[in-house]
Amino acid sequence: MRVPTEFRYWDRIDTPRVTRQRAWLRRLLGYDPAPDEARVRTFASMYFDADPLAEAFVDDVYLGRGQAEGRAMLERALDGSVAAIPDAPASLEALFADIEADPPWLDWERVERGARVFRRWGTDVFRFAGAVTLAAYAESSVAKPLALTGAYAGASTKHRFLETAAFWIAVSEPGGLRPGAPGRASALRVRVMHVFVRQRLLDHPEWDLEAWGVPISQADATLTLLGGSVAPGLALHAMGYRTTADDIDATLHFWRYVGHLMGVRPRWYPASIREAVQLGFVAHTKAANTAGEDGRRLCQSYADAFAPPDDAPLRDRLSHRLHRGMTRFFLPGPIYRANRMPPAGLWALYPLAVFPLRFAAETVRVHSPSADRLADTLARRARRRWLAHHLGDRRAEYRPVERFTR
Repeated sequence: MRVPTEFRYWDRIDTPRVTRQRAWLRRLLGYDPAPDEARVRTFASMYFDADPLAEAFVDDVYLGRGQAEGRAMLERALDGSVAAIPDAPASLEALFADIEADPPWLDWERVERGARVFRRWGTDVFRFAGAVTLAAYAESSVAKPLALTGAYAGASTKHRFLETAAFWIAVSEPGGLRPGAPGRASALRVRVMHVFVRQRLLDHPEWDLEAWGVPISQADATLTLLGGSVAPGLALHAMGYRTTADDIDATLHFWRYVGHLMGVRPRWYPASIREAVQLGFVAHTKAANTAGEDGRRLCQSYADAFAPPDDAPLRDRLSHRLHRGMTRFFLPGPIYRANRMPPAGLWALYPLAVFPLRFAAETVRVHSPSADRLADTLARRARRRWLAHHLGDRRAEYRPVERFTR
């Protein structure tokens, strides 16, 4: 199997440092954090896997007739049906036929439960996911697409992050992934945007295919799905959330289906928390950490994304401090310091400070179905209100950039 040259797992798995980490994790977890060799090789080769179905449509229309026409055709198909488009290419018909067919592993009850768990984490999961993503910015396969397109860098960082949050909200609303639902449509828009960016980046002189694989690969996309399921399911216990193993399993299934709609069809997707932890161990061990200044700029831009002007209202100043505090709390100290991130002060203790109140509320929710329903309603309302406040008159468009920053 083809493996990127920056996939350093086999160079490091037997080093003293990784050997110690592996032994410590084996004692803590009760199982070996390293998966079997075949799965590691499968995951490594997934860096060369992309999305042929959506790529065919992008080649036919977005790159053949222009982004404006491609986007208009996609919106017409989402608003009505492909059959109503007289000039619809076969590639668009194949794309919609693919997402309209449920995969054999799909369990709608688990999807809806996973979405409900994700909603329960409110806006805390947005800040958590943003923070842990920074660790991946040390990898060129993750940082280069963002650096070259200007996404999540400089002044565009906040809006891009809010677009991502709008996507998280849309897909996790009740029934948000059903046919005709807004979340399903958003997933397809993001899918096509990723393909358009991938196709353009493959021709960029700075893209090193042999070292990094294809841009926005199935491997990196799979790790992103874990960042919305198993990672917060475990980490947000520190804030008082009482997420069970069954809850985490449901979010794993929920994000697998979100990924399916987005064209993420990994040849190995974790079937359990244990397998997800093992995949995380592989991702940590194989890291090449070559993104350098590109990765640092992305991290610093994210830390300052919610920085308000001097005359901003108290609400915005608090939002900035919470954003920076949660970033500092959930991002490991060595990574925070290596990227020369700004100090967060006592706001770094915010997650621990809210633990007692959150844990008490969660305890009531766990033992009362009516409290659980109320908690879901309040969490949904709070998410929408937070997004509306920060997004203002703008809206999420999921529009790919047409020019690179360099």
